[in-house]
Amino acid sequence: MIGHRFFQFNPNSNSKSKFEQLLDIFMQLLNYTSGDASEALSWMNELDKTYKFTTNEYGMGDFIEDLKANGYLKENEADGAFQITGKSEQAIRKKSLEEIFGKLKKTKQGNHQSFKPGQGDELNPDTRPFQFGDMLEQIDFTESIRNAQINRGVENFSMHEDDLQIRESDFKTQTSTVLMIDISHSMILYGEDRITPAKKVAMALCELITTKYPKDTIDIVVFGNDAWSIEIKDLPYLKVGPYHTNTVAGLELAMDLLRRRKNPNKQIFMITDGKPTCLKIGGQYYKNSFGLDRKVVNRCINLAAQCKKLKIPITTFMIATDPYLQKFVEEFTEMNNGKAFFATLDKLGAFLFNDFESGKRKTVY
Repeated sequence: MIGHRFFQFNPNSNSKSKFEQLLDIFMQLLNYTSGDASEALSWMNELDKTYKFTTNEYGMGDFIEDLKANGYLKENEADGAFQITGKSEQAIRKKSLEEIFGKLKKTKQGNHQSFKPGQGDELNPDTRPFQFGDMLEQIDFTESIRNAQINRGVENFSMHEDDLQIRESDFKTQTSTVLMIDISHSMILYGEDRITPAKKVAMALCELITTKYPKDTIDIVVFGNDAWSIEIKDLPYLKVGPYHTNTVAGLELAMDLLRRRKNPNKQIFMITDGKPTCLKIGGQYYKNSFGLDRKVVNRCINLAAQCKKLKIPITTFMIATDPYLQKFVEEFTEMNNGKAFFATLDKLGAFLFNDFESGKRKTVY
């Protein structure tokens, strides 16, 4: 038996090229600059002065040229400003997935296993005798031929209906997910950057679903004073605004999006750091940032109850620890019969990933 093998550590050994090393840093900085390539490169220049990323053989100018040559960067013809490309947007999502969820392999189609035998997508080891109505592609010919040989011998080989064996398969449930992201001003308040971890988690989840569970759907809803949908490709550019927190608008839009999905399995993930402070009544905004306003809170609780009736569970990831906020989240979660996690920024991705993956192991009728 071969155990662990130890080799001499060489601190200078690195399988990545200089371009790949700098690309990793560039992709990280794009998260913090909301996709602003010029600002990210400016930050890299400042960091290079301190940490000496580049060498005489390979400088920042070489790196920029390689970014353009490899399709990560383009110049605006009008003003010469740098812009990232679709390839960069996808690379940021992949980096987020690797960082938060680890390296996950692609699989065929959706993979929400319900462990319910039937005409599903994934074979399991169990077989059973043929029954009227079974399809041809379900027949296990190896076992069926073996039965025919046992029952009638090799010389007089013939296959009858009672020789046929059916290979069982598991259904794979499909899920429609709406991810709500709070972009109110509090997400960058008091010098703490909460929006960047939230964006990373969102990009990682989108990359996970589109690669590992392509039969699933995911919609992204951002909410401040109002709520609106954004495309997956827009996530790197997401910024916090001078907004209050209109959780009601976010929930209403999320429910509307899920109503359009024919999939019976639906869920809402909500990432927020604050209490609901805003409503839109007619054309006017009703705002109150002081304490928990029951007029706002009750609307949230009512929507949680509506989602429960529609069998839409809501999982809330609260990245704040204020006791009165916890009380609101507990009330909201109890009304929906959903789940809540009071997650620190460094654990947000792990909490969301574990909750999402655990849903794949449930049977939803």
